[in-house]
Amino acid sequence: MQPNRVPDDRGALPVRGAPLAWGARTYVMGIVNVSPDSFSGDGIGDAKVAAIHGRDQWAAGADLLDVGGESTRPGYHPVESAVEMSRVLPVIRALRESLPHAPISIDTYKAGVARAAHAAGADLVNSVWGASDELLDAVAELGMPLVATHNQAGTGYGGRNVVDAVLAFLDDCATRAVLRGIARECVVLDPGIGFGKTSDQNLAVLRDLDRVVALGFPTLLGTSRKSTIGKLTGREPRERVYGSIATTALAVKAGIDVVRVHDVAAARDAVAVADAIVRDWRPDGWTG
Repeated sequence: MQPNRVPDDRGALPVRGAPLAWGARTYVMGIVNVSPDSFSGDGIGDAKVAAIHGRDQWAAGADLLDVGGESTRPGYHPVESAVEMSRVLPVIRALRESLPHAPISIDTYKAGVARAAHAAGADLVNSVWGASDELLDAVAELGMPLVATHNQAGTGYGGRNVVDAVLAFLDDCATRAVLRGIARECVVLDPGIGFGKTSDQNLAVLRDLDRVVALGFPTLLGTSRKSTIGKLTGREPRERVYGSIATTALAVKAGIDVVRVHDVAAARDAVAVADAIVRDWRPDGWTG
């Protein structure tokens, strides 16, 4: 599927292959978990098997692949950078060799891991802990785009509206990134569903996704298989595909640019239909 709508004025994500033009359509980021304690039970400990999974995600229609080696499930324990690198670097190298044109993201908030992943072939950084100064310095030096995700310890906001707090956090991340010379089209903002929020707070953020989009930067949403969907549907992580897809369609309606998902084929179908309605996108060969 190729974008055929005129993109907006936010430019494009400069990744290998064809740049991803913001506003042309919604892009799908396929998850490749290389951690043994993934919340959704999809973690793969073997690098060869993880690389095969990544290739399957790409074949299913992913526009980007996100490789991560540290679980972010509730109550997770951070791992040392050396452990994280031992998990993700072989997978990134294998994917880069077999998929030379595939944009690969490294899911990390550690500057050292980001640098090593870049050397192994990763194109962008997806940080679940916003944008630390150290990480910003690294991605600016390397010329890597950055996804900055809202996160915090605990779910208290001191009486502030959760959406207001998320917007202020993301705006600060974006401002500091631009001041370091990172191009606006390379600063992607994620409101962090499931991070530092109760289920009701997650729903409040999802209800106001248009306010996240209104910050004027490219945006990403990661709701796939999250616990809030489980609470609403009563289903286990691997059975939450339909609930996840509901949020995907709503994300497209709000103008979100990238959805990060476990179930790529289902998401691909959802964004194809939603993009046709919302963004006036059409597949190749469309006759009307």
